[in-house]
Amino acid sequence: QCPGIETLCVDLADWEAVEAAVGAAGPFELLVNNAAVAELQPFLEVTRSALQRSLDVNFGAVLHVSQIVARQMIAQGVPGAIVNVSSQASKRALRDHAVYCSTKSALDMLSKVMAMELGPHKIRVNTVNPTVVMTDMGRINWSDPQKSAAMINRIPLGKFAEVDDVVNSILFLLSDKSAMTTGSSLMIDGGFLVS
Repeated sequence: QCPGIETLCVDLADWEAVEAAVGAAGPFELLVNNAAVAELQPFLEVTRSALQRSLDVNFGAVLHVSQIVARQMIAQGVPGAIVNVSSQASKRALRDHAVYCSTKSALDMLSKVMAMELGPHKIRVNTVNPTVVMTDMGRINWSDPQKSAAMINRIPLGKFAEVDDVVNSILFLLSDKSAMTTGSSLMIDGGFLVS
């Protein structure tokens, strides 16, 4: 339980519903965009529905929710911070991840443009880019040692991320301890990209 935190349940693909729910929920100083889908398909088998759903959630929802929240921040005249949860998959091609890798790469660039345009309003925007995170979904998808071995073998620290690894990085980027950090991607990948 977190006092003062209100949970909104809304279909992120329904822009009108999101506008109504998020618009009425402010005022905001901080935002973490963490919703995502991963419909893994080989490139030659990518379906239009998988593409559209991934674009709607992994990219469009972040853009839209961030617009609503940033407009409120600007109207209040308060500084703010936005952290978008991306992925190491935005930086490295992964088999069967054509859509996921692409939408996360688009999210990284969106975050940079947001940082550039919102900076004059004292709103910082960054991404965190984790490796596989051992959430419930992560454990289901990556607990098979045969499947996970190839990925873990490419991570110098030799393990996947835990939820706290990501949360602590997000907290840093939301805090005043990162007051001069905007437009950056913080890799939480155990060194995957250097291997």
